[in-house]
Amino acid sequence: MNRPVQEVVVVDSVRTPFGRAGEKGIYWKTRAEDLAVAVLKALVERNPALDPSQVEDCLWGVTNQVKEQGGTLGRMVSLLADWGWGVPGCSIDRMCAGGLTAVHFGASVIASGMADCIVSGGVEHMGHLPMGVFRDLHPRAVEALGDETALSMGLTAENIHDQWPDLTRERADRYAWLSQQKASMAIQAGKMGDMIVPMEVELPDGTRTVVERDQTPRPTTTLEGLAQLQPVFRPDGRVTAGNACPLTDGAAGVVLMSRRKAESLGLRPRMRWVATGVAAVDPRIMGTAPVPATCKALEKAGLALDQMDIIEINEAFAVQVLYFLDRMGLAEDDPRVNIWGGAIAYGHPLAASGPRLVAFLQRLFAERPDARYGLTTMCVGRGQGVSIIWENLASAA
Repeated sequence: MNRPVQEVVVVDSVRTPFGRAGEKGIYWKTRAEDLAVAVLKALVERNPALDPSQVEDCLWGVTNQVKEQGGTLGRMVSLLADWGWGVPGCSIDRMCAGGLTAVHFGASVIASGMADCIVSGGVEHMGHLPMGVFRDLHPRAVEALGDETALSMGLTAENIHDQWPDLTRERADRYAWLSQQKASMAIQAGKMGDMIVPMEVELPDGTRTVVERDQTPRPTTTLEGLAQLQPVFRPDGRVTAGNACPLTDGAAGVVLMSRRKAESLGLRPRMRWVATGVAAVDPRIMGTAPVPATCKALEKAGLALDQMDIIEINEAFAVQVLYFLDRMGLAEDDPRVNIWGGAIAYGHPLAASGPRLVAFLQRLFAERPDARYGLTTMCVGRGQGVSIIWENLASAA
């Protein structure tokens, strides 16, 4: 049976505020499922024409699938959101790119004609479930990965510094400062308001409040202050708490539909899925993987990097972004890259970060109807990269 490839569009995307992981974080007394549930409820509230019964699958990225994040979280959160028993769901683990992979999988299923409406997202509570918790490595895991540095994302960033000495600590600090500055300007200009779901939480002192802002941006960051920070992962290293993303809790979600379905419901398509590239590299330099992943996506799309009007890259570490920029021929201050800052400011709650990139791109597209194509890309632990190319539909409104 022949089926035509369906156009896949993003109808909406939202996220929770991102909170600092740990006892001082805004979500210390909030469960991971409740972060995801808030996202699901907001997507329906914002789009009254979307009845939960129309959602044909709930694909949820989550890295540490144990305790509150286990038990097929993608199914549980739709039940907890009162979507009824008829919405299936599953959990997807590609470590940091679990949520972006959920978006890619959802788009692929719709494109193939197997569904018309899928909600994809990601959640991570790194305060309750730190990276690697309850993991039991195979006896040959270190050998297969290259060496023990592949098990520490911070050491993989140090390895990039080692292999490419031109990617200096000074360049990393400057990039981190720039990310904080751009985030500060975006927050002050109210750019986060449309995408953030207010969360009522119990604070560590027992009081309750509604949070509507990210907890980790540091607008007072200076280059002088960054230069004084000590390395975190090696005494002689270059990766610090200032030029790496903070450990963070949060959730983000995306409504994907066939264009035909969205228009039949009177929902406005925001952007169109064009192509995805997934790549793998030496796990010891995992941060280099967005380069081959992006090259694959561009090849599949029949496009060139200079046609990308907006580029959203996850800032796990400044050096990883610098590698991408250098190898792709982009300047460190290229105005297309992370226009509102990135994970160095907002944080990187693992599987939630990919859908967060999509949420940023959706709003940037809306502000820039002249921009036609955009890229969302990120590196992944164990040596992988995922890149997705999107087309702006705002100019068609």
